[in-house]
Amino acid sequence: MTNSEQIKVLLIEDEEFDARRVENTIKPFAGRIKICDMVSDGKSAMDLLELKKNFYDIVIMDFQIAGGLRGEQLVKKIKDIDPSLQIIVITKMTINITDYEFAHGLIEAGAFWYCTKYPGDIEEYIYQPTDFIMSIFNAYERRKLIKEKQRSTQKLRKNVEDILAGKKIIGISEAANKLREQIAKYSNSNVPVLISGFSGTGKELVAYNLHYNSPRKYENFVPINCGGIPDQLIESELFGYEKGAFTGADKSKPGLFEIANHGTIFLDEISELPLSAQVKLLRVLQEGEVEKIGRTDKIKVDVRVISASNRNLEEEIKEKRFREDLYYRLNVVPISVPPLHQRKDDIIYLADYFMNEFAIDMGKEIPTINEDAMKVLIDYNWPGNVRELKNLVQRLLFYDEKIVTPELIESALGKKISQLDAYFGIDGVSFKSPDQPFSLRQMEKIFREKYFKYIRNQAESDSEAAKKLGLAPPNYYRMCKELGLK
Repeated sequence: MTNSEQIKVLLIEDEEFDARRVENTIKPFAGRIKICDMVSDGKSAMDLLELKKNFYDIVIMDFQIAGGLRGEQLVKKIKDIDPSLQIIVITKMTINITDYEFAHGLIEAGAFWYCTKYPGDIEEYIYQPTDFIMSIFNAYERRKLIKEKQRSTQKLRKNVEDILAGKKIIGISEAANKLREQIAKYSNSNVPVLISGFSGTGKELVAYNLHYNSPRKYENFVPINCGGIPDQLIESELFGYEKGAFTGADKSKPGLFEIANHGTIFLDEISELPLSAQVKLLRVLQEGEVEKIGRTDKIKVDVRVISASNRNLEEEIKEKRFREDLYYRLNVVPISVPPLHQRKDDIIYLADYFMNEFAIDMGKEIPTINEDAMKVLIDYNWPGNVRELKNLVQRLLFYDEKIVTPELIESALGKKISQLDAYFGIDGVSFKSPDQPFSLRQMEKIFREKYFKYIRNQAESDSEAAKKLGLAPPNYYRMCKELGLK
């Protein structure tokens, strides 16, 4: 506390004699402690605190004032108005006894300190004047710390709100609503979550929402793409290493699990994790312990694990590429993110959202999507899911056209959607009347491409798609290559 800071006090006292004794005790410190207002009952104090919010630093109050609102009840009411306000209680109830229950009750209610008014032979000052003055200074320092913490928490809360605003689940479909419900349901839990879905559906978006809606939201959220790190480095990235653990380890490195301690780690593409790392991950999930390279003792961590995969992990288990025991540890709560073609109600809604977002960022005028273009967007199969739609919208804005047409969409996609859909309605092979009929060979290629895309989007892996098509995997890969799908 600097000498220029003045502590503003509200005094609640109904006896003039005792009020004068408080004033006399404070007088030598008049430059630093000021009794700004004095009231004689609890109701008047509450009215004044409501009227002058954030004005007072300290409340000094008699425990046994006149009126119904006093004592511990008044302390609690004051704290309800401003939790950072510090309350010093003066009373004559503890003159001749040491009452631990009385002291405990006051502290539990929210009082900072309490003192005895007088033992009978002191008339001019509060008894224990040095302790009384020191308690005022200490209470003021405590208020400053609480206010600083409140400001920090407010900034953190604003940061979290900003992150959630940029990571919200967009859509009005039943699938989007179900996702939001699952996020709300599972956010407050610490159990592992396994998110499944095709690439580009928004699995990382779900992970962000799970973390930033949880009690861990002010702690670290650490995302890692398991497929983006070489196998020989993945263990040191996840679990860290000690100095001298191997050649080139000239200093210790904390692993991502240590960095995520008390927070959340998001393991994207978990199926890419090598079997050796899977064993160590299993220990983290079972024991909450990290085995750091070059360290004999284990490190305790408290981390919530969210993982994601665009592969069928049950198929990976059959192929001996993924541990079954790890799968069951990760898959405590499963969340499936549907592909975009199963969320047709959301397509235009998402397109409008991205159009507004990117147009503002790029300083461009928002174009209008005409009805024919809307139909193209809705009917298109979206193999790249939401990510493909987002990229398409961004590309469309570079054309600087006021109206988005089907031709503009085809140009941005680099393919003729109208040709692929010329013969097919939404419900199967309902033929239309094209201006120029295709040859049988062309028609076969169109059908195969369209049907292969459809089956791939219905399957969770290539092997499952091949099985659904009744093809051997080598034939499936060869045909995909011929159709330009691989």
